[in-house]
Amino acid sequence: MTYTPKSEFMRVMMERGFLADCTDYQALDDALIEGVVPAYIGYDATAKSLHVGHLMNIMVLRWLQKCGHKPITLMGGGTTKVGDPSFRSDERPLLDNAAIDANIDGMKQVFAKYLSYGEGKSDAIMLNNAEWLDELNYLSFLRDIGRHFSVNRMLSFESVKSRLDREQSLSFLEFNYMILQAYDFLEINRRYGCLLQMGGSDQWGNIVNGIDLTRRVLDNQIFGLTTPLLTTSDGRKMGKSQGGAIWLNADMLSPYEFWQFWRNTTDADTGKFLKIFTELSVEECDRLGSLEGQAINDAKIILANEVTTLCHGAEAAAAAEATAREVFEKGGVGEDLPTVTLPASEVGEAISAAQLFVKSGLVGSGKEAKRLISEGGAKVNDEAVTDAGQMFGAEALKATVKLSAGKKRHALVNLA
Repeated sequence: MTYTPKSEFMRVMMERGFLADCTDYQALDDALIEGVVPAYIGYDATAKSLHVGHLMNIMVLRWLQKCGHKPITLMGGGTTKVGDPSFRSDERPLLDNAAIDANIDGMKQVFAKYLSYGEGKSDAIMLNNAEWLDELNYLSFLRDIGRHFSVNRMLSFESVKSRLDREQSLSFLEFNYMILQAYDFLEINRRYGCLLQMGGSDQWGNIVNGIDLTRRVLDNQIFGLTTPLLTTSDGRKMGKSQGGAIWLNADMLSPYEFWQFWRNTTDADTGKFLKIFTELSVEECDRLGSLEGQAINDAKIILANEVTTLCHGAEAAAAAEATAREVFEKGGVGEDLPTVTLPASEVGEAISAAQLFVKSGLVGSGKEAKRLISEGGAKVNDEAVTDAGQMFGAEALKATVKLSAGKKRHALVNLA
């Protein structure tokens, strides 16, 4: 739809590519002009860190606060015990309370870098839905909340329908998730005056459920806004690499590897990612994204530095760039490269080139390592490896060895 925003926040959402859909553009825009709008995004505690796939919505919360409104980060201490079935092919593994609490502690470290928490009008607050979900009485909940939900309508939501169409099992436990998420919105509105829930486009059905439930129970007007599913120019889901998830916590992924992920952005995605993941002006993002040849590589370095500065600090970004220049431009061994220390028991007297690349984490399997070597993409200390069975003795590994998989991925390996 064509809509000209009046509020700063809606303008940012549209100009920078954050907006997929909204339940009522005009009414939400009016509310954003009238005063401070509290808005939340929910995060289930399924891992000890958030990853790049979460970063778009974290930036939405950051822009919300920069525009004078109040971000609410909702930790799913309760809903994690159930598991969101949205567009999954199987049931999430269930975690105990200790694991959930440990994961929430890890996730808090990320939010503290992007948001300012406190007691002020636009200061962020962090909530945990276990606060109200853990205390629910099942029969009362069925009577007071469950009666507002139509099973027919719930079955029509794409996140559920896609599972059933593929004849994949959907447990009753998971089926309840959308009711609990709707109830979250009701409770956050009732307790904290929250007017807006935001999330990825896959959460549209859950968000609409919460709006409808809150209208039925409290007769309050609230809103929903979704961000688009972010894919790279070649159609891949944003946030995955050959080594797995791109974590936002430094103890899960080094700042150098994080920086390198952004430096490896394709030419076609550079402008879009600058708008979404940095705070550079839209005009500057467009200018950088339109560069060609060597100049677009300079734009990618700006992207990597800006994103890494927000997540890990300016010092980490500068160190990562310095390491990259040492490795790529001078052929050296950068001290900031990811380092893997192998126990002597795993190496024995010697280890094959294929296994060395597997244990370094640069490839996921021996088959992948053999393909890398056969295609000429494997190097040890900048020397090409042509034989997957080439042996490297324990003595040679006592000194740090630099492994390269192609031109852009490197790791250091040494012996314990």
